[in-house]
Amino acid sequence: MNQAELIDAISSSTEMTKADVKRVFDAYKEIGYRYLKKEKLTADFPLPGFGKFKVVQRAARKGINPQTGASVKIPARKVPVFRPGTEIKQHIQPKKK
Repeated sequence: MNQAELIDAISSSTEMTKADVKRVFDAYKEIGYRYLKKEKLTADFPLPGFGKFKVVQRAARKGINPQTGASVKIPARKVPVFRPGTEIKQHIQPKKK
């Protein structure tokens, strides 16, 4: 599902117009981007009912250029990660009784 399909689905299941849904979606994304950048590895940004986003620090490492076979140094960097929540895990894999 892409963003347009998600906006269409939300609009169809609520009384909101597609334009209103898009504005809410864009605002949520922008708030998330600013929050994760500002918090600098100290906090999670929730996506209620699904999980949370977090920024983690990846260590520097050595890699190999696949075209030349030469060894290259890959610098340390911050990357976003998503941690699924309990609720979505239960929807995907219900507990056996």
